[in-house]
Amino acid sequence: MPLISLCMIVKNEAKMLGRCLDSISDLIDEIIVVDTGSIDETKRVVAAYEAKIYDFPWQDDFAAARNYAVSQAVGDYWMWLDADDVIDPESHDKLRKIFADPGADVVFLPYYLQFDAFGAP
Repeated sequence: MPLISLCMIVKNEAKMLGRCLDSISDLIDEIIVVDTGSIDETKRVVAAYEAKIYDFPWQDDFAAARNYAVSQAVGDYWMWLDADDVIDPESHDKLRKIFADPGADVVFLPYYLQFDAFGAP
């Protein structure tokens, strides 16, 4: 099975980050977090997941920060999430199958921003 690196860029995400990392930590081999200037407890949250954390001065350029995060990854594949993203439990088996036999260079998954009162995206 290939090694999977999660690459994230964050700033002041202490309140959301744990929920995100809890939702994905059993599926990945490495967590890389690039902090662009947090002044809250973000780094302490990241440390609880044995993640690699790097400081990167914000340059008003998400691509520069993301590319720096990816440059730190050692996995065969990398994925990214924002700190407020969550991988739902129903998707774990799907992701494990994809990771076990990728068969593609890129995989895009559905991304739901919010749900209505009936649970529909």
